Amino acid sequence: MTGFARVRKAAPDGEIVVGIKSVNHRGLDMHFHMADELDAFEGAIRNAVKSKVARGHLQIHVSFNRTAPANVSSLNRPLMQAYLQAFREAARDFGSDAKPDLNAALRVPGMLQGSEFAELDAGLEQALLEATDEALDLLARFREREGAAMAAEMRERCATLCDLAAQMEKIRSRATQAFQKRLNERLRELLRGTSIESQRLAQEAAMLAERSDISEELIRLKTHAAQLEKLLDSSGEIGKRLDFLLQEMNREANTILSKTGGLGDLGLTITDLALAAKAEIDKLREQSLNLE
Repeated sequence: MTGFARVRKAAPDGEIVVGIKSVNHRGLDMHFHMADELDAFEGAIRNAVKSKVARGHLQIHVSFNRTAPANVSSLNRPLMQAYLQAFREAARDFGSDAKPDLNAALRVPGMLQGSEFAELDAGLEQALLEATDEALDLLARFREREGAAMAAEMRERCATLCDLAAQMEKIRSRATQAFQKRLNERLRELLRGTSIESQRLAQEAAMLAERSDISEELIRLKTHAAQLEKLLDSSGEIGKRLDFLLQEMNREANTILSKTGGLGDLGLTITDLALAAKAEIDKLREQSLNLE
């Protein structure tokens, strides 16, 4: 599910900012954006995220803004020379009379080589993890609000699906009788002049009509719909279970469609209802991909 959270937190000699943006994804996919000096903490932050998020494409932005100057041991002179040379060449090539800005040059990553950062590792990691936990809690509340709205819509679609199954159930018995009668007449027409017992003919017609009966598929479809409702009311991770359940529901709808050929107008009515049920199932499957 989509969501966004940002937390600012005081840390030794500076301020930490953790921002997390989440969009829909079948699994948990994390992408980190942070300064090189924070790379050592990526593993700890990644584990913190895994403990609270199971699904989604997450963009995780972490920054450390110093409020106290770091102990600078040296200036990276080769980098400064390369910066100034590139600046002058660009000014010459584009006809600019701009002068290099020393403040901007000193903010280039790696221009100033400090020695204090390693001494702050322990305290900084703790502050980073605390900020990450707060951001994850905010993200969870954001996602819960969206998830509740999505679950309500899915319940409405599930109710529509049950109504479609009930409509198919009402016309099923009439459709089966009509199919048996039509099949019997067709068989008699094809076998005209051929000696065959009427009882055997009726048995064969009944067997073929039974193979076209959709009662079992409708029962399973309604059972799956009831299971879907229970899943939406349950806690924990349900996205993958919903996906599997909806695959089964789609299979039942396809079977109903395969059995309704040759039933005349009643069959066409069932086909239209089954197609509408398939459309609802497809929409439910799209929404289930957004749920954790």
